Amino acid sequence: MSGVEHQIAIEVRDVVKRFGDHAAVNQVSFRVRQGEFISLLGPSGCGKTTLLRMLGGLEMPDQGTILLSGADVTRIPAYGRNTNMIFQQLALFPHMDVYKNIAYGLKMKGTSKGEIRKSVERVLELVQLPGFGTRKVSQLSGGQAQRIAIARALINQPQVLLLDEPLSALDAQLRLDMQRELKRIQRESGTTFIFVTHDQEEAMNVSDRIGVMRDGVMLQYGTPDEIYERPADRFVAKFIGDTNLLPSRVLGHEGDLTIVETAGEAITVHIGQGQQPSSLRDQGHISIRYEYVRIGSEAEGLRNRLTGVIRDVRYGGTMLRYTIEPDGVSEFPQLTAHVPHFPGKPRFSPGETVTIGWEPQDAVFFI
Repeated sequence: MSGVEHQIAIEVRDVVKRFGDHAAVNQVSFRVRQGEFISLLGPSGCGKTTLLRMLGGLEMPDQGTILLSGADVTRIPAYGRNTNMIFQQLALFPHMDVYKNIAYGLKMKGTSKGEIRKSVERVLELVQLPGFGTRKVSQLSGGQAQRIAIARALINQPQVLLLDEPLSALDAQLRLDMQRELKRIQRESGTTFIFVTHDQEEAMNVSDRIGVMRDGVMLQYGTPDEIYERPADRFVAKFIGDTNLLPSRVLGHEGDLTIVETAGEAITVHIGQGQQPSSLRDQGHISIRYEYVRIGSEAEGLRNRLTGVIRDVRYGGTMLRYTIEPDGVSEFPQLTAHVPHFPGKPRFSPGETVTIGWEPQDAVFFI
């Protein structure tokens, strides 16, 4: 086995899972390096939980291969894999105290009491709940219960920890706190985490890389930066953050950039990952994040510029949200711009005509 292979915690090759005639997971392939925090992200029914269950040996694929540290585990059930899984319902044993909950897995393996005690103390320190061993499960807060579930999963030192939306039942502030805790625990333990969520912001906050899924297919697998700034298609662009999608057609090429027409103007853009216009006049859309759109004097001198009329302004403290209608183009989508705001900075009003613009690297074209 090569050094590169040693660094791969899990590799998935062309995995398919069908339920009847429906392909819940369809030809999915990706690699996870040891010590990474990976999120599988997508809307309900996209196949992310089915994929996670196959990684954990709770479901068997109909086609494809799953490797764990280079070993083929495709047909090996959960109890034969060095993985562990945390579900939405944490399934802590209510009749046991915290110590016995955490120690359960080691006890089933026949580990000595002394080793169990050391291991329980170690993972309680890791999740920052030392001294909680005698607590009843009913005495734990939601966040504490989450951390105890993580401690119970990590005490067996799995190669990979699989997490199926474990934060979904928490309120907003506690969920943010637990995102930070999850990332800290993952970093300090060095364990590979694969985390399922439908929350885009959550995935962006915790992940080293993200796999965006839709209808059983992994549309894009990359870092949060790559997925946000260079989405693979219109769905990814819209699903990850807010973006303007403007109908466009190809006029020509200029190095690694493409020139398209939108709102009656020639605009220079990048091409979406894995896409290449086959010919001139290809129809598509350009994606421009709300915060990349500049207005007024800040748009002057930029390569890509349009003229538009302010239709709406909304105040958001440090940010103004402008809705702008491109000038002189009927039935064209309005643009949204998020502009930083501070005292003394000029504010545009509805009805004003303004220049709007953005840099070529800030726009992506999709066929």
